[in-house]
Amino acid sequence: MAKTLGSEKHKALISLLIKKREAAGLTQAQLAYTLGEYQSFVARLESGQRRVDVIEFLELAEILSFDPFSVLRDLSQS
Repeated sequence: MAKTLGSEKHKALISLLIKKREAAGLTQAQLAYTLGEYQSFVARLESGQRRVDVIEFLELAEILSFDPFSVLRDLSQS
């Protein structure tokens, strides 16, 4: 299995998460607070320094109001 950090699909996922956060009108700090994390957690995620696990992804989808299944479907087809 190839490394995923920095892959085109990883970059697409990060870009989508940033757009969804911004569309929700949240700062990194506000999103981190809602997640029960530090702002640096969100910064590392959005800079591509860490992966998003499945449970985190589902929680982000709920907080940011997007359909996680359609996002995964779109990413898998790219």
